[in-house]
Amino acid sequence: MEFIYIYVFVVSFMATLVRSTFGFGESLVAVPLFILFIPLNIAVPLSVLISILVALVVVVQDHRQIHFNSAKWLIFFAVLGIPIGLVILIYCNEFWVKIALGLLIITHALYSIFGKNTQHLKTDSKLWLFICGFLSGVFGGAYGVNGPPLVVYGNMMNWSAKQFRATLQAYFLPASFIGAVGYFANGLITIQVLKYFVISLPAVIPAIFFGRYLNHTIKEDFFSYVYFALIVIGVFLIVNSFMAS
Repeated sequence: MEFIYIYVFVVSFMATLVRSTFGFGESLVAVPLFILFIPLNIAVPLSVLISILVALVVVVQDHRQIHFNSAKWLIFFAVLGIPIGLVILIYCNEFWVKIALGLLIITHALYSIFGKNTQHLKTDSKLWLFICGFLSGVFGGAYGVNGPPLVVYGNMMNWSAKQFRATLQAYFLPASFIGAVGYFANGLITIQVLKYFVISLPAVIPAIFFGRYLNHTIKEDFFSYVYFALIVIGVFLIVNSFMAS
């Protein structure tokens, strides 16, 4: 049992550091590592509780950096896309969906790094808010990968590293809270989940602040780092689908 506690502590620190530095991606670190030693029905709710805490602290820390209007519409349009994602999850072949999603993310990230992105927005665009918010809901509903479409919108709006990190937490806070309510209603927020969550706190709290420091030290080309992170996510999805098949 002591090994499990240490393991949860270490994984929680790593996942939170990724989330706090880049604004997203912790679930793709936490859940695959958690389930090596704890059941999936504990790992996923635990990841969601950590997500709520991270988002809450960041929103309180950096609320002045949040583009609330953008976050509001991204959340609204994401809600419309989630049912489509769930249909994909339930009825489509998981292997090919993950492969296609991974290739799409990698291709877009490579294009954004090496190509010339001429699409920039001076103010919020309802069309692009719909496209990016809706796709984030679809991707999130299918496999919990909300981040890539949000990266696209943040890049077009030319948000700074601070603004991107803070605005995404304003998006993730209600989304994660709704997910936690669903888990609680279905009896998945158990004593064991809460016990692991308490154990993770001494790792999560300092990782939030360390990630904030790293985020704030990135002055230029922030999205270059983010797109490299997306490439890692895309590769993970492809490798994961082959390992699961």
